[in-house]
Amino acid sequence: MLTRQVVVDGLKYIASGGFWLKNSHLPVLNHAIPDDFIGLCVASNADPATDDYVLEQLQTLGVKRVRLDISDDDARHDQERFLRRLLAVGVRVTLHVVQPYEAARNMRSSAVQAEWARFVSELLQAYATEIAALEIGNTVNRKKWAGYDMPGFMLAWQIAYDLARAHQVVVVGPNIQDFEPLYNISLLKTLGQDRRLPDVHSNNLFVERVVEPELADFRILKHKWTRSFKFNLIKKAKLLQKIGDDLGVPTLVSPVAFWAIFRIKRRFPDGAQKQADYVTRYFTLLAASGALRHANWGAFICHREGLIDDGLTDAEYPALERVAYYKSADGECADYQQTPGFAAFKMVSHWLNGAQYIAPVSTGEGLEIHHLQQRGYAVHIAWTVNGQCALLDQVYSPHSLQQAQIFNRDGELVPGMPLLTESPLYLVWPQAEQIVLRTTRPVLSGTVIHAHIAGQQYFPIQEGDWRGMILAANAEEAQQLWRAWHPETLSPPAKEAALRHARNAIWSLPDPRDTAQQVTVKKPVRMYWHKTLLDRYKPSKAKRSWNGAMELLRRGVGTAMPLAYFEHANDPTLKRNFFISAYVPHEFAISKAFLAFKNGDSHFEGIAAETLYHAFARFCLHMHSSGIYFRDFSGGNILVQRQSDGALHFVLIDTARLHASATAIMIKQRLADLTRALHKLHWDGRKQFLQMYLGMTGRRLGWQFLWPFYLYDFKVSLKKTIGRKGIRKLLRYIKSRFA
Repeated sequence: MLTRQVVVDGLKYIASGGFWLKNSHLPVLNHAIPDDFIGLCVASNADPATDDYVLEQLQTLGVKRVRLDISDDDARHDQERFLRRLLAVGVRVTLHVVQPYEAARNMRSSAVQAEWARFVSELLQAYATEIAALEIGNTVNRKKWAGYDMPGFMLAWQIAYDLARAHQVVVVGPNIQDFEPLYNISLLKTLGQDRRLPDVHSNNLFVERVVEPELADFRILKHKWTRSFKFNLIKKAKLLQKIGDDLGVPTLVSPVAFWAIFRIKRRFPDGAQKQADYVTRYFTLLAASGALRHANWGAFICHREGLIDDGLTDAEYPALERVAYYKSADGECADYQQTPGFAAFKMVSHWLNGAQYIAPVSTGEGLEIHHLQQRGYAVHIAWTVNGQCALLDQVYSPHSLQQAQIFNRDGELVPGMPLLTESPLYLVWPQAEQIVLRTTRPVLSGTVIHAHIAGQQYFPIQEGDWRGMILAANAEEAQQLWRAWHPETLSPPAKEAALRHARNAIWSLPDPRDTAQQVTVKKPVRMYWHKTLLDRYKPSKAKRSWNGAMELLRRGVGTAMPLAYFEHANDPTLKRNFFISAYVPHEFAISKAFLAFKNGDSHFEGIAAETLYHAFARFCLHMHSSGIYFRDFSGGNILVQRQSDGALHFVLIDTARLHASATAIMIKQRLADLTRALHKLHWDGRKQFLQMYLGMTGRRLGWQFLWPFYLYDFKVSLKKTIGRKGIRKLLRYIKSRFA
């Protein structure tokens, strides 16, 4: 489909300044959001009870407009039955006509053209006066889904378009997938020359592959230029609307988009909760862009992307992606379950549909707060980027917070003073209430949190010069922990009583909630002079340890559960800070196993070397693919647990140096981690491990992957001979000679 004509048309448009749109990455101020802005892609199946179920759920959600796929195949009878049910209850239906894949591939056949004309004509004769629009086109820039080549698509468009015009039906199309504007430019230009422009320009505005709705798309001009060109969701929507406007179709819609839970789980274990967060964030940003007439989520019922889980497995997912053809709601009604996204969709639809978008209070810097007016209320929809948080009382005045009702993402009233996290909040005031901010530029706190730890809440600490965070079940428990761990009363034990006492003191304390359990406390006790200078403007060691542990938890990588951190605001020594975590029971540190293998053992603690290598390789691959560059990945920081079924589980400690990114880390960073982890392992073991690890990524072991290990070994040997260890060894030698 990416023909020479598509490329030439697109590049000419861009070269002529067509992409120039000032501040296109920012929301549009003071505009009306249509009352049916948010819609759904729906389907039923052979069981009429499914019709009843879907209609009941649509009523619960308050959805006024849907998109229904229909094709001339074995599901057509059920699709038409469901269409009649939707129309009978007054739902506005965009009817999406989908040509079967094999027919689309053979569109140049006169017989196929006649069948397509018959199908579309029958539908229009039956439903033209009742449907809201007819959508033509089916992810046309994805030949493997749609089946069309460019001439075939133009023939299909011409036939369906002419029939729709004869019945005076609104035409939507051509349904481009993702942000690939060369197709939009060329297709609209060609359709305009043919005098067959749609009334509404359609483009599926997916952003799930950039992980978060707010992120600039790193696939456009790659990572280096991402921040400079700012191709975020708002900019992409506004540019597509401008393309349509320039070429004669000013109205833009997004027929379908979603986050598939299985894709989210590649990085985050809490896939359903993250999907629900993204439902709110995605639609709010699209509404803020002011560029779209409406946008749909779909499919409505599906275990991968739906707001309702059909109870099936990935093996039962249809061969053709549902973004191309949502043929039916699979499974049985009795197995259908609402996902967390259902409640999030209901809440965001309630406040966005028909609202007046006023302005962003904060946007583009990791903290999103968007101001709306709706139903006599002023509403702020607020959240942070993944993993970050902000303090409400640092954003709003005390009086404004007292007057606000605060609802969570799912519409539940939230007591107390919640944090702003990646899971959106709604702050609601009477419209006449004056909302007073503490600052014109609200900022993030710099503390990382995992927003979806079941049964736990975050409690910020601000007392005198002490600040920090406690993770607890409730406010009473947080107060109990604060009293027990008050930093003015915490001090490290004598060196011989500590678990470790070098640059940091690490010791155990009874957990005040259950004295049979232990917690681990870490405090810096020695700072090299250069670190005192270089780290002065960094977060404290305790905060960095907390942030690193939280980043691991968010990505499903094993670590000690962080419970609290405290730091002194005015501490030139950089040593007045504490990190407290749960104690980690474990079998051994992996360095001990590697030393045993180096000394000729084939097993350690009953575990074969190959078994340990394979389990550890899978763990490392997951960690790196999740965006974690640990940077202190030495064997002593990797603890091994053996599960009841014999499976090996790995837990990381000493998390202060960790770097986390939204996407998988590069091979250079992966090798930097692995050279540390495998340092105590013999070369045959290293090669065996690397063959496993690299094989999981589709690579083969070559010299370029071994070279960093030689360099690291050389670096360590230098450190031992002429570095700090070497100097200490030399002093001990001199002392022994002259004692």
